Amino acid sequence: MMTNDFHGVQLSRLGFGTMRLPLLPGQTDPAAIDEKRVDEMIDYALAHGVNYFDTAHPYHGGQSERVVGRSLARYPRESWYLADKYPGHQIASSYDPAAMFEEQLDKCGVDYFDFYLLHNVYENSIQVYTDSRWGIVDYFAEQKRLGRIKHLGFSCHGSLDTLAAFLDYCGDKMEFCQLQLNYLDWTLQQGKEKYELLTDRGIAVWVMEPIRGGKLASLSQEQMETLRRLRPDDSAAAWALRFLQGLSNVKMILSGMSNLEQMVENVDTFTQDRPLTASEIGALLALAEDMKDAIPCTACRYCCDGCPMGLDIPAMIAACNEARFALSSGIRMRFDALPEDKRPAACIACGKCAQICPQGIDVPAVLKELAQAMEKIPDWAQVCRQREEAARRDRG
Repeated sequence: MMTNDFHGVQLSRLGFGTMRLPLLPGQTDPAAIDEKRVDEMIDYALAHGVNYFDTAHPYHGGQSERVVGRSLARYPRESWYLADKYPGHQIASSYDPAAMFEEQLDKCGVDYFDFYLLHNVYENSIQVYTDSRWGIVDYFAEQKRLGRIKHLGFSCHGSLDTLAAFLDYCGDKMEFCQLQLNYLDWTLQQGKEKYELLTDRGIAVWVMEPIRGGKLASLSQEQMETLRRLRPDDSAAAWALRFLQGLSNVKMILSGMSNLEQMVENVDTFTQDRPLTASEIGALLALAEDMKDAIPCTACRYCCDGCPMGLDIPAMIAACNEARFALSSGIRMRFDALPEDKRPAACIACGKCAQICPQGIDVPAVLKELAQAMEKIPDWAQVCRQREEAARRDRG
């Protein structure tokens, strides 16, 4: 197993993300986890050098923490590293940092967390994390000082500007950032710029969604033929993982593996260092461009100058490009943080933007497409309220 040194800790470069654990046969309830199969996956992981396990309060209806904690407890505490997260993106009075932290320690059956993250810093939640009423950053920095957290970081689904603002606020207290990063989002979500910003600030990068929820493991026959001409023996998933292995500031690559077969394949990819060559990276990024069906916006912002609604049109076009590839809650979260008159649906279709666009983009049509796509994405605030109510019931 390939490893990285992180502040004196030898971490496996592959980590087990526990957001998509196997369910009992015939079950669709995310809380109905098949613990026997989880034990088999964790047994295999530890036997083959994987020592990092990532969970969070919302995963599997609050059951991931319990199941993962019970499974890891079968092994000596010093043989594995456990990461958990504070759900500030779901903030309410019942999410008092101290009470939540104690509950998480109890659910996982541990006295300390090796790694702890402020969960999902994005356009709405940054206001919570930076609000002095809650004292979230200071509380967890104190837990780190007390040794109850060994390493403190955060995860981020926000824009580049939001990431920069959070680093300006408390980057001196953060050691690592968990970021959605893969060869598609390298350009689709400004992954390259986010990676470079974190590297410049001395913040290590943890990767989530390296295979984009499995989508980068299911390429077309034509796409695979392109890759096989370069590496006949590597799977689509291996290509995605090896792209990240070549980034020196990526210290942890998390994969949300759902079965033992995925675990075996991914572990095999991390048994030896076979970084992609410059030409192979070029071929992979070219393939990513073909996958996007992208609107050719250059973000020149000419369209913004004459917009009577003051909309951030380039950001909306970028979001539409992302939605064309796959709908995700992150797209809606980005715009739910804005006033209604600054969202895609606020476009009055006056056409001034289209008239001035150097690329000839029919901007009103694009914003209408995005607004319609967003209607298909669940309301994140509503989802959080539902999860919060479920958590209250769980706590009695």
